Amino acid sequence: MSNLNCLSASGGDVPVVALHCSGATAGEWRQLRERLGAGGRLYAPEHYGCESVGPWTGLGRFSLADEAARTIDLIDALSEPVHLVGHSYGGGLALHIALAVTRKHPQRIASLSLYEPSAFNLLRHFGAEGLAGFREISMLTEHVGADILAGDYRSAAARFVDYWGGTGAWDATPAKVQAGIIRWMPKAPLDFGALIHEPVALPALAGLQVPTLLIRGSDAPLPTSVIAEHLADILPNAGLRVVDGAGHMGPLTHVDAVNGLIVSHICGQSPLQSDAAPQSQAFLCFAEAS
Repeated sequence: MSNLNCLSASGGDVPVVALHCSGATAGEWRQLRERLGAGGRLYAPEHYGCESVGPWTGLGRFSLADEAARTIDLIDALSEPVHLVGHSYGGGLALHIALAVTRKHPQRIASLSLYEPSAFNLLRHFGAEGLAGFREISMLTEHVGADILAGDYRSAAARFVDYWGGTGAWDATPAKVQAGIIRWMPKAPLDFGALIHEPVALPALAGLQVPTLLIRGSDAPLPTSVIAEHLADILPNAGLRVVDGAGHMGPLTHVDAVNGLIVSHICGQSPLQSDAAPQSQAFLCFAEAS
């Protein structure tokens, strides 16, 4: 049975919640929606800093719990198991959500698919290689933050994109997309801080029984490569796949390979029958996403 029709053939109507990376929008998952076909219902919540949500309120110290609240509300409203997908910041956020949701409803998360989750809080627990990765991401955080404090959002954006996408990625980015990332940049320090200061949950992760697919690119940067490799050992029901030639932005540069792995993982879980409520436009952002 092919990836393209296995969900429809199951007779199910499978809810998938996909969380985008920092600086992106729900549009990151447009082709995943197409790959899921008629058998999948894709919800793509956008994060603070996106135009559909607006900036963080600034009423307290920002945390992953703040970002996660709207998605947890969505999962609660669905009242059925969901397949949770995340990339980079969205992957770190997905881990937080999976732990929070399964504490109350152990069966509510049917599967996790994580492309290089940016769970930077874990790096200091992963030996010398993890400490090297933590120093690397701390330096990026410091330099991007300094550019933003100086009001030079363009330089901050170029530094950010070239780190995650490789040297020259910023110059190769279309001007319209550059403009969107520049507008988003004040959120970047909040994302870094939330990931770095997320309370360490190694014992909780070791007890997370959710079937989990971890994916990394063969050319992944050190921090997220180390995180993916170690999470594959910590999570009790996890497997790791490596996409040849891909870097951290694999869900955008190697769309077919990454989405194929995600859909195959979702198809490998038990088919779900749906009695879900109608989809809310607050979470379905594809009509507006670029």
